[in-house]
Amino acid sequence: MFNGEKINFTEDRAVLHVALRNRSNRSIQVDGENIAPKVSAVLNHMKDFCNKVISGQWTGYTGQKITDIINIGIGGSDLGPLMVTEALRHYQVGPNVHFVSNVDGTHIAEVLKRVKPETTLFIIASKTFTTQETITNAESAKEWFLATAKDQSAVAKHFVALSTNGPKCREFGIDEANMYVYF
Repeated sequence: MFNGEKINFTEDRAVLHVALRNRSNRSIQVDGENIAPKVSAVLNHMKDFCNKVISGQWTGYTGQKITDIINIGIGGSDLGPLMVTEALRHYQVGPNVHFVSNVDGTHIAEVLKRVKPETTLFIIASKTFTTQETITNAESAKEWFLATAKDQSAVAKHFVALSTNGPKCREFGIDEANMYVYF
């Protein structure tokens, strides 16, 4: 794992979550390439984005500050972020955070009742951007959002992706600058 070996046999890829914790920027080789600089660049990009959202510099399509974030994902794309949010909730500054993981439409409908399209940011967390449950919920969220926004280009100000599938993210309407690669 620490040497970038392909130990995820089902996807024939390296398991690189250790690279996310590589604060020393020690070389992590994958197929002869040191991926530490790429990982560091993505983490810095995420940090900058988070700071913009928290400070109110990042606004929705109406110019209003983001007040709510909805993470849409399942499994590790839901449970990990949910646990971190719960563990650190006493230190929260910035937007309210909600999680949607159940494909039952009631789950997302109940969360959407508590937020406004103009001030909500959606994080679509799907490595492949094809996970049925996640994409079903993401499409429901986009439909709800567009019922108010009425402009497909507004999606880029309210949806970001954690994914390795750039073409699918762009097809959904997510700006490439708002896609964060999984490792």
